[in-house]
Amino acid sequence: MHRPRTRYTARWIHQVSEIPKAEWDALAVPLPTPFFEWEWLHNLEASGSATAKAGWLPNHLTLWRDRSLIAIAPFYIKGHSYGEFVFDHQWAELAQRLGIQYYPKLLGMSPFTPAEGYRFLIAPGEDEDAIVEQLINEIDHFCGQNKISGCNLLYVDPTWQPVLERHGFSAWMHHSFIWQNQGFQTFDDYLGSFNANQRRNIKRERKAVSSAGLSLKPITGDAISKTLCTQMYAFYSDTCDKFGWWGSKYLTRRFFEELPNSFHHRTVLFAAYEEDESHPVGMSLCFTKGDRLYGRYWGSLQDIENLHFDACYYSPIEWAIAHNIKIFDPGAGGRHKKRRGFPATPNYSLHRFYDQRLMHILRSYIDQINEQEQLEIDAINDDLPLKQLG
Repeated sequence: MHRPRTRYTARWIHQVSEIPKAEWDALAVPLPTPFFEWEWLHNLEASGSATAKAGWLPNHLTLWRDRSLIAIAPFYIKGHSYGEFVFDHQWAELAQRLGIQYYPKLLGMSPFTPAEGYRFLIAPGEDEDAIVEQLINEIDHFCGQNKISGCNLLYVDPTWQPVLERHGFSAWMHHSFIWQNQGFQTFDDYLGSFNANQRRNIKRERKAVSSAGLSLKPITGDAISKTLCTQMYAFYSDTCDKFGWWGSKYLTRRFFEELPNSFHHRTVLFAAYEEDESHPVGMSLCFTKGDRLYGRYWGSLQDIENLHFDACYYSPIEWAIAHNIKIFDPGAGGRHKKRRGFPATPNYSLHRFYDQRLMHILRSYIDQINEQEQLEIDAINDDLPLKQLG
């Protein structure tokens, strides 16, 4: 007697709101990362931050068994590479030399969020390999029908990465700067991990902030108001504007204003106040879930010595230690981070090009590229100002 073959239905949707929040979050909330939950992605889309006009056309792949949602692959169709923080311009230039149209491309990541954790959202109890195969077949068909150059998955969940490699994706190594709690119970324990010179530097930097009459206050949950988030947008906007074209100003005011309603349970603000505590003079925006903390944006009304370091690194680390956080990802960039206990840590993107010439070049050279990246990681970490053990 033959068992009937399971039949799946794939459906591409153009906004998160096409799926009820409860159904989406049944697949997303179990993940370690907060950045694929319905409220986060919906806010990005509804606020006008991640939209077709901005070059981020939402195009999420869903998989159904009868009326049951069993998998989601969050995707965006991109006509450029901005807001990704994985710099694939060399692949775009190579494609151009070969006469291949690189854009549009299909991109899997949480927009503007260079934080590890991307994966297909699959219902518990499902056969992951079978579901992944169904989704990849649909992706291949969609990209072929729409002349899309490739499927690119960024900041992938490392526990899920081997699944996609088995299905023909190639892994490209990058690095982020990630703090890991080495059993610290206090901020002094964290300080004790550095050599004597760097301990003095960190103490001096924090003292400069307090000597300026400022104190840092973490704000969470219901205490996060629309007023504070509007001020955070002003700080974010000003900081981005200072860097001009490279400022990465992707989020709208509306996105920030919606955070108290939609994501206050995941949000932590580190606000710098003067003695009257009427309005913050500087602030950083972080998000948290489980044992993880993520730094995203910051800004201040004036240039106050070392406030950036305290608001973005030291105060969040102090809060992380007090709240049993194991991993703190402070965001993109690394110039300041490596000297404050954030070692270079590998992360991977996964790629599948549909032009066989480009895919052949990728597979032929990716091991060498990754070896060079590992050498860079090793060189960075050999220069960390940590206390020498033994």
